[in-house]
Amino acid sequence: MADLITVTDPDDPRLRDYTGLTDVELRRRREPAEGLFIAEGEKVIRRAKDAGYEMRSMLLSAKWVDVMRDVIDELPAPVYAVSPDLAERVTGYHVHRGALASMQRKPLPTSDELLAAARRVVVMEAVNDHTNIGAIFRSAAALGMDAVLLSPDCADPLYRRSVKVSMGAVFSVPYARLESWPKGLETVRGAGYRLLALTPDEKASSIEEAAPHQLDKVALMLGAEGDGLSTQALVAADEWVRIPMAHGVDSLNVGAAAAVAFYAVATGTPTL
Repeated sequence: MADLITVTDPDDPRLRDYTGLTDVELRRRREPAEGLFIAEGEKVIRRAKDAGYEMRSMLLSAKWVDVMRDVIDELPAPVYAVSPDLAERVTGYHVHRGALASMQRKPLPTSDELLAAARRVVVMEAVNDHTNIGAIFRSAAALGMDAVLLSPDCADPLYRRSVKVSMGAVFSVPYARLESWPKGLETVRGAGYRLLALTPDEKASSIEEAAPHQLDKVALMLGAEGDGLSTQALVAADEWVRIPMAHGVDSLNVGAAAAVAFYAVATGTPTL
């Protein structure tokens, strides 16, 4: 059973995992280096636990102690009970959901391991917006994509904002980082995947025409918001595909485009 510890000092060293959660650069460096990530909210904490992530500690406001009692009783990690004001002073923001947990990261699989076990893969290039990362993972989980591959410069899927937006879907879709870019795409092609680059370019085939749902193995490539896929990534692709647009709209947010494209990969019917 976990220890329930009331903390009244925001500088208590036991709360170190939760300090400065709004400092993106600090957390981006520190969390992977120390092997931790932060889960926020009851559902996300439960999903992280159910996915087999080890809990380091929990930080709860008083009203959440009873809600999380079954988790507290089951796990040996310490639980720090704090006031909402103290939680805000420690983390740097108002913790609306009232419950945070520091979780231990797992070793990532290799890209080869992922590719051997999957058929429908998402490949992201330089997607650095944590909201978009979370949205893409959530859609990937909901629409049956098997795995995600990240270019070396993609944002961390286990950053707090990504985890929150994905509603814990980052725990259910396995992911790995390619060691080099775009050379790493050769590994994907070598594993039998057809590389489809999602782009609004008029020279691209419509995603319906490409019929990704009929392919034995497909890797759908997504670029960053605004810039899209780089020239090198587009050159490395087997085919360019686009989502047909109406009413003069030229493109979608990458998170929305990903959801439409994943549906096409699953069913072949992405358009109206």
